[in-house]
Amino acid sequence: MKIISKSILADAGGTRIFGMDILAADIAQKALPGQFVVLMVRPEGERIPLTVVDSDRDNGTISVIFQEAGLTTGLLARMRSGDSLYAIAGPLGHPTPVKKYGKVIAVGAGVGIAEVYPVVRALKEAGNEISVILGARSKSLLILEDELRAVSGDIVVTTDDGSSGRKGFATGALEGLLKNCKYDLVYAVGPIAMMRLAAETAARFNVRAIVSLNALMLDATGMCGCCRVRIGGETKFSCVDGPEFDASLVDWGELENRNRLYLEQERHICRLKLGDGK
Repeated sequence: MKIISKSILADAGGTRIFGMDILAADIAQKALPGQFVVLMVRPEGERIPLTVVDSDRDNGTISVIFQEAGLTTGLLARMRSGDSLYAIAGPLGHPTPVKKYGKVIAVGAGVGIAEVYPVVRALKEAGNEISVILGARSKSLLILEDELRAVSGDIVVTTDDGSSGRKGFATGALEGLLKNCKYDLVYAVGPIAMMRLAAETAARFNVRAIVSLNALMLDATGMCGCCRVRIGGETKFSCVDGPEFDASLVDWGELENRNRLYLEQERHICRLKLGDGK
């Protein structure tokens, strides 16, 4: 559970995104694209889920990417190479069903790009023709662009402010691609609002869409029920039934409401613990 290396991948306007390599030999041997780990920084801390972006079976390490957003990610950002995490468990969740679909569009926005990367690489190795759309607020917050260019046939970059690629949102670029060519699958990961719009856009063109849901997660073993979502009218749990689901079956309204439940409490605790306010 030792941190082998840590780097800042993006730093802009108070938003920082980090990459971290962690010694976790058993997880590295079994992790597959689409799966995640849950880690604890301190014994008294919370458990947070992070996607396994890459794994090195020979060296026994896994790579994760996280954005400094709340208390635990803030504490994680303060750790250094050589420090050890209190606990880490995984791999968790169902891996992405990797097979030859045909022509695939992968859409990643924000930190969701980190989740898209291992899936794109695996789908490419399975013989799929991949187009990638990346979305970020600005060029300075864009991550893994070079890595994704190396494993995709076509890549479109969008930024809210136009500082890199096209000015606009990733879902606008998605609609443009679907208008011009027939695709067999859309795979989208990012903010809930983006995934919802990507799902609606894919549905208009009769293309299946898969999303990886970032529902609230406490236990990550199906016991706490925090990450429950409505899929096709049935209650599912992101941690054990997902994290990937058919986008057309997701109850997006309920998911959005659930993810807003504790925002104010999280901000308050973060200010107190990190010393940024009262």
